[in-house]
Amino acid sequence: MLHTPVVICAAARAGFLLSVVLAATPLGAAPPAGQATPAPAAAATVPGTPATPPPAAPAADAQASAAAGEPDTRGLDTEVQGLKKDAVDLNKDLFILEEELLFPANTQVAVFLSMDVGDFFALESVQLRVDDKEVIDYLYTPREVQALLKGGVQRLYVGNLKVGRHELVAYFNGQGPNERPYKRGATIRFEKGVGAKYLELKIEDRQQKLQPEFVIKDWE
Repeated sequence: MLHTPVVICAAARAGFLLSVVLAATPLGAAPPAGQATPAPAAAATVPGTPATPPPAAPAADAQASAAAGEPDTRGLDTEVQGLKKDAVDLNKDLFILEEELLFPANTQVAVFLSMDVGDFFALESVQLRVDDKEVIDYLYTPREVQALLKGGVQRLYVGNLKVGRHELVAYFNGQGPNERPYKRGATIRFEKGVGAKYLELKIEDRQQKLQPEFVIKDWE
């Protein structure tokens, strides 16, 4: 009977000390040394639900950034086009000046060629002789022949002749009726004056004779 009050007093004292310790410990305090901090629980994922992708940058911002990084070349393109036009104009002026120096009007003679054929002759080449001297032997491409058939006029030859009488002989080579080799010639005697002289070689179909006709015309 004498030991019972002592046990009760010891238990009460132990409970009082435990209450004091709990009251003195703040909420959220770090755990005692030697104990690991528990990791936070991962968010629960519902099976079958696709993961949400991270938000993409707005397209407008991307385009604005790309445009800001590219230099504006419109002014440069305009300047390049202007330089090209100036170069073409300069080349044209130099060509005219060269012709005036090489072929002055008082000695110049020019020969042109035109075609009005379709059934009786296919042009391949033309040879010119002036005063019994060959001045040109021109071989035509299919593209050039097509241009002549559409009404084009070719400046075949340009040269210099002194004042006086001269002779021009032209030889035409190609395919005639029935696609057989065909060669014909035409001759003209002309008077070269002080000014420039222009001659034209004309190739035409002769329907009555079913063959081509070659004529040299003097532009007076």
